[in-house]
Amino acid sequence: MFENKETTKLSSYGEFGLIDLLTKNIKIKRTSTLKGIGDDAAVLDLTRGKTVVTTDLLVEGVHFDMMFTPLKHLGYKSIVVNLSDVYAMNATPSQVTVSIAVSSRYTVDALEELYAGMLLACKNYHVDLVGGDTTSSASGLVISVTAIGTANQKDLVYRNGAQNRDLLCVSGDLGGAYLGLQVLEREKAVFKENPEIQPDLSGYDYVVERQLKPEARKDVIEMLKELHIKPTSMIDISDGLASEVIHLCKQSKVGCKLFEDRIPIDHNTHKACEEFNLNPSTAALNGGEDYELLFTIQPKDYDKIKGHTEIYPIGHITDVEGKYDLIPTNGESVQLTAQGWNAFGGAE
Repeated sequence: MFENKETTKLSSYGEFGLIDLLTKNIKIKRTSTLKGIGDDAAVLDLTRGKTVVTTDLLVEGVHFDMMFTPLKHLGYKSIVVNLSDVYAMNATPSQVTVSIAVSSRYTVDALEELYAGMLLACKNYHVDLVGGDTTSSASGLVISVTAIGTANQKDLVYRNGAQNRDLLCVSGDLGGAYLGLQVLEREKAVFKENPEIQPDLSGYDYVVERQLKPEARKDVIEMLKELHIKPTSMIDISDGLASEVIHLCKQSKVGCKLFEDRIPIDHNTHKACEEFNLNPSTAALNGGEDYELLFTIQPKDYDKIKGHTEIYPIGHITDVEGKYDLIPTNGESVQLTAQGWNAFGGAE
């Protein structure tokens, strides 16, 4: 789990040989992809509707730790986190490009594992990998993924559309990914103290998978369309629920009331929180990397989602700009603050 088996060195292939090896199994499936990998640029036919583009950068030692991250999982996750941003626009992803910078300590076999995960994600979400680049890195691994999607103008959802009295909803349970990270960090510390002791992840399957292999909520986007609900605003939860709620409210120039007892938290996350002496609500509000969707809907649409097992109302929007109220299970209202991930300073 904590190390990659070394076999074929990158230097034995060279840049173009490596690209040929890693991309040989790519199959184009979308009719909008006219030309994929193999030329100076991809050629796409995206004339139907509007085009959505998003890019994420994943850096070893900042966004992932190779001591406990399987390369296939990392490849899968690197694609999924970008697709999640496309779904958060109420759009459909169609193509991705992948660029990597890699150090000589990685092997050809390791990169094949990485790309196997990427291609599995592309297959599962029906997107084409159409290009990218590879180069050397002085240390570690850097992955840059750009995702492209399409949507009709009338279907696009932005962060700035929330209105007074709109319901605030999430698509699934929160905090699990953060607890998965705590488990992995603990096992890493034990392993570093004594390499003879093998990591024990038994009983933590759910939270560890939430951290290492998240899924983008394509199903929720499809479900909302079937229910004839268009969210008034939407964002994916990558930096923690509190941060994302505040992002939506700031962009929409509104306030909110968020009810602690309405935040969905899986029983496996509760159990892990007890073990790590963590407050489950704090993990859900500030943990991040759940990649669920946070969105607002009009009050008239409540009956359509009432009792739905994949959509959870957790609060509502107010007209008091800048006032973000968290209503604790027991106690008076407190100001919601963002304590999630900050790219230039760790936790906010």
